[in-house]
Amino acid sequence: MLLGCIGDDFTGSSDLANMLAKGGMRVTQYNGIPDTPAEPHVEAGVVALKSRTIPAADAVDQSLAALRWLRAQGCRQYLFKYCSTFDSTPEGNIGPVLDALSEALDAPRAVVCPAFPATGRSVYQGHLFVFDRLLSESGMEAHPLTPMTDPDIRRWLARQSRLPVGHVAYGDIVEGADAIAAALDRETAAGARHIVTDAVTDGDLMETGRALRGDALLSGGSGIALGLPRNFREDGLLREGGQDWSGAAGTVAALCGSCSKASREQIAVHARDHPAMEAAARDILSGSLAAEDAAAWILDHRAEDTVPLVYSSADPQEVARAQEEYGREHTAAAIEAFFARTATLLAGAGLRRLIVAGGETSGAVVSGLAIPAFEIGPEIDPGVPALKVAGGDLAMALKSGNFGAPDFFAKAARILAGQSQGGQS
Repeated sequence: MLLGCIGDDFTGSSDLANMLAKGGMRVTQYNGIPDTPAEPHVEAGVVALKSRTIPAADAVDQSLAALRWLRAQGCRQYLFKYCSTFDSTPEGNIGPVLDALSEALDAPRAVVCPAFPATGRSVYQGHLFVFDRLLSESGMEAHPLTPMTDPDIRRWLARQSRLPVGHVAYGDIVEGADAIAAALDRETAAGARHIVTDAVTDGDLMETGRALRGDALLSGGSGIALGLPRNFREDGLLREGGQDWSGAAGTVAALCGSCSKASREQIAVHARDHPAMEAAARDILSGSLAAEDAAAWILDHRAEDTVPLVYSSADPQEVARAQEEYGREHTAAAIEAFFARTATLLAGAGLRRLIVAGGETSGAVVSGLAIPAFEIGPEIDPGVPALKVAGGDLAMALKSGNFGAPDFFAKAARILAGQSQGGQS
């Protein structure tokens, strides 16, 4: 294995795996820390954790355990993947995990770059933008678990980390790899251990990747991996030929636990032509709606040309009211358990294609289904690949809440079946 990656949620990990596979690397996504060695053909291993919103100490422990497994596979470089909107609280978990990984690897520095231009995320003068809005004005300020109220990644990370934070500004980035490398060296010499790098275009990320050729540790959204396969290829380390992947026919369903603006729009578009059922947070928490009810509803509405959808994606104000009444952690745990149980029931009933929206929801579903690893398939939308259970016949899509086009659910169903984007669901 050449590149060892640690992802702090399941959707982000599949996003990263997609980026590396598109670059020509043979990639496997491991859901949790494996207890056996990787297969010899794996060039990039992505260990997907559900560590984004757990206590920081637990996130550190899990990430270090993943690092130990990856080091045992002989990796030459390591990447800590988090969301392109830097989802975290002032206490962590990005800073504490990055500190621990840096110290375990004795890395003199780690780049910090959440930029992902293909989905509108850019970093300029240390500030994170979502399209033309600062992160704190993008809707992320109302996230129920990780409200992002400060777009200055340098300042936000400094609140979480014990190590000094530096910055490479856009003026150096646009000068190319040599200038970026010199700026990184300058920041390192000044004492910075975590260095935020600007990036506005894919070209910026490609040049940054070239500058990071010899770095032991880097971090960011999946965009930071854009230039890494080229480095390994130029060193003659990659085998030719891509990964084999095939779709799955049969019953399909979609589950959505994301409250993002993009997910709510996708629900509205999908409900025009497909059956859709709301699973309100209050109904789940009160026990008036059970996973058995949702699974039965989906099975009752399956048809060749439909993709039944169950969603719990109220506006942030409604979610906040449920959290006030039942408690934030209890509310989140109950909704995740509801979707995990629904997915388990559907899989037991012969489901062959499953689309899941929302990072925490996806993590709960994958954990509930006890899926050890995924094969990486074609891209559905930027940041969202088709997946297939390794050695199994269940095809899945795991979508971060903010990702995907308005017609994502129907498009995903087609691609999971092995059809082109222009085919019929």
